[in-house]
Amino acid sequence: MPFPGSSRKRQKSPPPGDTGQEALYLRSLSERQVTVNIKLRDGEIVSGWIEYFDDRMIRLTRQNKPNLFIYKEQIRTITEQQRRDEARNRTRPANEENK
Repeated sequence: MPFPGSSRKRQKSPPPGDTGQEALYLRSLSERQVTVNIKLRDGEIVSGWIEYFDDRMIRLTRQNKPNLFIYKEQIRTITEQQRRDEARNRTRPANEENK
């Protein structure tokens, strides 16, 4: 039994590497067919909706362009395009919206 103030402290275990939240989020984007911007590690940005994904890659379906299979290790960020547009409209002054 450890004494209060003892130098022995309980070591915390590291957090789990996979919480399952990534798969839930990607499934949600796929089911809702939300248009996303995917920024790749080389800086290129591609847009489309996520039709399919697994543990290693994403299939990005694009309108009037070839579909892409992208390895997850090449992805820097995924941003919902719809949310960015909504945020831009919220920050616009009221008098500009009526023009």
